[in-house]
Amino acid sequence: MARIAGVNIPTQKRVEIALTYIHGIGRTKASEICQKVGIPRERRVNELTDDEVVRIRESIDREYLVEGDLRREVAMNIKRLMDLGCYRGLRHRKGLPVRGQRTHTNARTRKGPARPIAGKKK
Repeated sequence: MARIAGVNIPTQKRVEIALTYIHGIGRTKASEICQKVGIPRERRVNELTDDEVVRIRESIDREYLVEGDLRREVAMNIKRLMDLGCYRGLRHRKGLPVRGQRTHTNARTRKGPARPIAGKKK
């Protein structure tokens, strides 16, 4: 089992797909990494040599912000907005949608399950 950026990536999948299990790496970045390191697209993780795993790990550490550092940066950005008291920060603080979506009927993901109102008739 290969461990890259503190994440155990699945061994039976292709390298390009397995790298997407790391927070901050999607399909595009994963294919970029494979291309830079020189690993063919159809190679699977269990077929990688130790040298190739080290090259992938070094490439990710050098060029990309992933996992804990990325999560910390995103959390700090949200905290900064909340401390400023700007509109987006207030929406984060209240747990409402931040990017202008409607809240009259939808937004159940951000608002949580609907709470019944006492005495309301259908």
